Amino acid sequence: MSYLRTFLPWIVFAVIPSGDWQWGALAALVVAVALIAGQKREGAGFDALVIEIGSAVFFAVLAAVAFADPHSGVHAYSAALSSGTLAVIAGISLAARRPFTLGIAKRTTPREYWTLEPFIRTNRVITAVWTAAFALTAVILAVLDHAGHAHSTPATLVQIAGFAVPMVFTVRYVAHVQAKAQAAGQVAR
Repeated sequence: MSYLRTFLPWIVFAVIPSGDWQWGALAALVVAVALIAGQKREGAGFDALVIEIGSAVFFAVLAAVAFADPHSGVHAYSAALSSGTLAVIAGISLAARRPFTLGIAKRTTPREYWTLEPFIRTNRVITAVWTAAFALTAVILAVLDHAGHAHSTPATLVQIAGFAVPMVFTVRYVAHVQAKAQAAGQVAR
């Protein structure tokens, strides 16, 4: 559920009709800011809000562009730009050795695991998969956008897959790592 909340601004932007993209960007910005405020009140650290902060910045810029010129050429590429931005945010978090999934995972993982290499490595792998999925989604959407299919069914399916595939991977990979650790713990006893 944490990932769904993390990506809620992007979901809001995606479901608002593309003809109202400036309102979609503004709504996504409001949701991003509300998420940041709510999670800070709950005690979340900034490491758990990497995507949310990046989302707020992206949607603030996109809303400004969209309201300044609702017919801007940026509109046709907004889906590709969204996925590209997520790829950059996730990639920077990897390069900085602070994978964005680490902050999310800490919300449901006991503190004694946070500094252990298997926990950190697992989050590097998961973040790398999310980064690759976002980058691939951005490229495919840019190609579709360039071909004039920006707001088509294939583009929608690509966007859905760009979130669904890494989410399924995350769930399965975490279960695999936990099962492997549990099996190793039982053998050690």
